Amino acid sequence: MKNFLTSLFLVFFMSFEKLAMFLIERHPEGKLVEIGVGFNFKVSLKLKDLGKEVLVVDWNPEAVKKAKELGLEAYVDDVFSPNLEIYRGAVAIYSVRPTPEIVKPILKLAQLLKIPVYILPFSLDSMPRILKLENYKGLPIYTWRPYEKDI
Repeated sequence: MKNFLTSLFLVFFMSFEKLAMFLIERHPEGKLVEIGVGFNFKVSLKLKDLGKEVLVVDWNPEAVKKAKELGLEAYVDDVFSPNLEIYRGAVAIYSVRPTPEIVKPILKLAQLLKIPVYILPFSLDSMPRILKLENYKGLPIYTWRPYEKDI
């Protein structure tokens, strides 16, 4: 059982490492924004450690407080009624395993800002058809880019 849990942890942790590398490859320059960070700071901290400008957003003030304690730029915001000033200058937004009800508002925000969005889903979550599924080294990432034609 211990080996199984260790393996599960490594797969879980490595997916965050892969997502960070994917984002850096796609956007070597510019600010990235994580929406719905909650208390999972693995991707944002990895990006920061690698020299990326990153900020995190959540509706929970306690999550934002913890992010700031960890040295991250963090804001309280509601993706259903976002404060667009927070996202000024961002080159992309991403979300790690968002709850299903915030996926469409995240996509709508990306469309409004005209910047790419990347979503690392829970394994069984269905996504809006406009998002394209990419496989990055075995990691499923749903993407939308403003410069690609929607089918």
